[in-house]
Amino acid sequence: MTFPAIVFGIILSSIYGTAFHFWKGGGLSKLALYILLSWLGFWIGHGIGSAIGWTFAAAGPINAGLATFGSAVFLFVGEWLSRVEISTRR
Repeated sequence: MTFPAIVFGIILSSIYGTAFHFWKGGGLSKLALYILLSWLGFWIGHGIGSAIGWTFAAAGPINAGLATFGSAVFLFVGEWLSRVEISTRR
């Protein structure tokens, strides 16, 4: 994979995380969480797509379709898990 493709993937996944943050709201820590989750999901989705040989909406060497799907899955599941509240009993 070329360096420009990696930069493009990072930019695209950062846009997904930022857009999700604008939609769901939250502070700076939530923005960082959403961008990190988006990066992880994007590259894991790309890797899975490459490993099984599926190409959907490819943008050069990046399997953008499955990478976008992976990013969305990580964002929604991560947002859901981040809402867990720990209560202490006294």
